[in-house]
Amino acid sequence: MVKQHFNHVTTWVFDLDNTLYPPQYRLFDQIEVRMTAWVMNALNVGRTEADRLRQHYWESYGTTLAGLMREHDIDPAPYLQDVHDIDFTVLPADPELAARLQDLPGRRIVYTNACEPYAHRVLEARGLSGLFDAVYGVEHAGFRPKPERAAFEAIFAQDGLNPTSAAMFEDDPRNLAAPHDMGMKTVHVAPKPLKALHIHHHTDDLADFLARLI
Repeated sequence: MVKQHFNHVTTWVFDLDNTLYPPQYRLFDQIEVRMTAWVMNALNVGRTEADRLRQHYWESYGTTLAGLMREHDIDPAPYLQDVHDIDFTVLPADPELAARLQDLPGRRIVYTNACEPYAHRVLEARGLSGLFDAVYGVEHAGFRPKPERAAFEAIFAQDGLNPTSAAMFEDDPRNLAAPHDMGMKTVHVAPKPLKALHIHHHTDDLADFLARLI
């Protein structure tokens, strides 16, 4: 049974995008369009080069923002405000997921590479507001992004979280490596499973998986 692997868990950590909502709603597509436009304007490059740079930053640093900060010293605040100015009405509420989250014993937190205000808007659209004890964005990690271990350490220190009694739910497998090494149970939330030593469990239906833990 899956449940027995989580009996020790007292803190449940959830990524946001493509984790607390399915990727089929393609919210990040809107963000990518705005990120590309931001890179074009900030660096005075064409769309093709901006897309190439975004991919380079994501692969090298974990996020586009991290690459822009490291290589071009951009101010993160205006960037985060602009790229997250999107339409949230495409996200439906999910009463079943809300109920399963509510049933979890212990603390529930959100930790995203986006910013906290954006996270709250996603949670509101999904009908998940008020279910989490804390919501952490990239700003709380000093703008260090997942998958950097230092980013996780910063967030967990602020939260007082003990990784050995916690579980991490995340769609990007890269972002489960550090939590695994820190002693967390790791759950890959994605349409297709990925076999890797740092992934303990996989699910393509978060609400169903959580129901099996109660």
